[in-house]
Amino acid sequence: MQSQKKLINSVDCCVDEALCGLVRANGGLCLMKGHRVVLRSDLENLRGKVALLSGGGSGHEPAHGGYVGAGMLSAAVAGGVFASPPPASILAAILSLHNAGTSGVLLIVKNYTGDRLNFGLAAEQARNYGVAIDMVIVAEDCAFDRPSKAGRRGLCGTVFIHKLAGALAEEGCSLDQIVSKITEVLKGIGTLGVSLSPCSVPGCLPSFDLPPGDMELGLGIHGEPGIKRSKLASADEVMKTMIDHMTNPDSLSHLPLKSGDSVVVCVNNLGALSCLEMAVVTRAAVVCLENRGVVIARVMSGSFMTSLEMAGVSLTLMKASQETLRLFDAKTTASAWPNISSVCATGRRYMSDPPAVSTRPQDDKYSEGPLSPVMRKMLEKVCATLLEKQEELNSLDRAAGDGDCGNTHAQAARAIMEWLQDHVVPGCPGQLLTVLAGLMQEKMGGSSGALYSLFLTAAAGHVTEEQSNAASWARAMDAGTQAMRRYGGADPGDRTMLDALCPAVNELNKCATAPSAGHLAILQAAVQKATLGAEETRNLTAQAGRASYIAAERVTLPDPGAIAVAAILRAVLEVLEVEK
Repeated sequence: MQSQKKLINSVDCCVDEALCGLVRANGGLCLMKGHRVVLRSDLENLRGKVALLSGGGSGHEPAHGGYVGAGMLSAAVAGGVFASPPPASILAAILSLHNAGTSGVLLIVKNYTGDRLNFGLAAEQARNYGVAIDMVIVAEDCAFDRPSKAGRRGLCGTVFIHKLAGALAEEGCSLDQIVSKITEVLKGIGTLGVSLSPCSVPGCLPSFDLPPGDMELGLGIHGEPGIKRSKLASADEVMKTMIDHMTNPDSLSHLPLKSGDSVVVCVNNLGALSCLEMAVVTRAAVVCLENRGVVIARVMSGSFMTSLEMAGVSLTLMKASQETLRLFDAKTTASAWPNISSVCATGRRYMSDPPAVSTRPQDDKYSEGPLSPVMRKMLEKVCATLLEKQEELNSLDRAAGDGDCGNTHAQAARAIMEWLQDHVVPGCPGQLLTVLAGLMQEKMGGSSGALYSLFLTAAAGHVTEEQSNAASWARAMDAGTQAMRRYGGADPGDRTMLDALCPAVNELNKCATAPSAGHLAILQAAVQKATLGAEETRNLTAQAGRASYIAAERVTLPDPGAIAVAAILRAVLEVLEVEK
């Protein structure tokens, strides 16, 4: 077993450098020289108010330094990684707050022996300096059915206490009032953690061994193992297990929770879960609680009290009265406190309706027109051609891509044929192009589907039932080609379908000034130029698409996309020659 890689400069300096990084990134904070103490840089604004001091071992970032700010902590003192801070630093922080003219100092301490001893010793020393001081112990861990004499551990629920006590202090409440209110709130807070991996203190081996596929329930935040090990289950199952355990009335450390109760939910990343996993777990927590009839007043989800790089999550629930929510919603400048919505999560309409406009034009109803029969014949001819060329296009694509160009074009052809069986061809060419764009987008897939859909969508606005002459079709083709170039990033000469399409469009643009009798000849010339352009791609070096990643000397066959475009244009021409 090896120690985990850490992006630090040295084991000895990592805590001090982390604290320096925190204050250098936040103008509202400063560091006390000679101590690992983070202070508000505006201590003068604390005059006459109660100051709040918390802290503990490092490795739980953003706790506790990230919660220093107006409306939360006045200062935080840090120990080494997972080590309680020394009494001398705690006392230095207390005296700095006292000397700023505060009316008293409240210590908020997690229930670990080292923290209790060191903060307790500093509190006793501070009293000898005439400081009005008190201590609140946070012990909200729900893991143990029968807690030992050491009692329940202090976990992420501590962050809730920072917030509520900070709001009370900001409002000018006395030390006794704050202690009284916070002690009452603590009775309604519970936390439970689950881990998929251990963590490792810098320079050390992992804190415990957890086989792949296993998870640990009820672990602490210092890497100490939990109460139960089991196989990893789904997020929904894990969350149900956690909530069942937290609220089990047979446990002496359970959180009494019944239907109709209102709670604040904190889903806390223990260090290494991805944001995607955190969102999945948050949904699972919300759904599980609401299925029990619990009203979710607020939700916070993110990294609030971590355990280095542990892959795991803790769930904290706090029973919420209107007064609790008022304090919870109060403003704070603490950098790690999230921007939480003050809207009750339960009962909020969180799904919006889709747009009234159809996003699947292929499902809409259309009317036939004079152009419908010839456009149907064109489509049938194009589809037959693409199916016929499937293997040829695949073969060309295997030389420079993933070998599926024929398959994707055949997929598109089958989608069009299927649509033709059940639908009339609209008399408006623009409507037909919009339908085809929808089919390409949905059925063709890949970059080809997106490119054809772009082309057809951009072209659709230039041809209507009334405006459907050769010149308008040329404008439509030009608009579609420009859209492909704009969004696809390729140009003629880059060995793509544009090398067949652009020469054809340039020829078709002559329709704008040529007499109608010459339009078919222009189309014939355009198809010839497309065919020639496609053939000449064998001599080009790919600058876009998958072929651009292949060595040029290995790409000696024509580009399959360009060959497909030339074949489509030729199929259209053949139908028009017969119709003429």
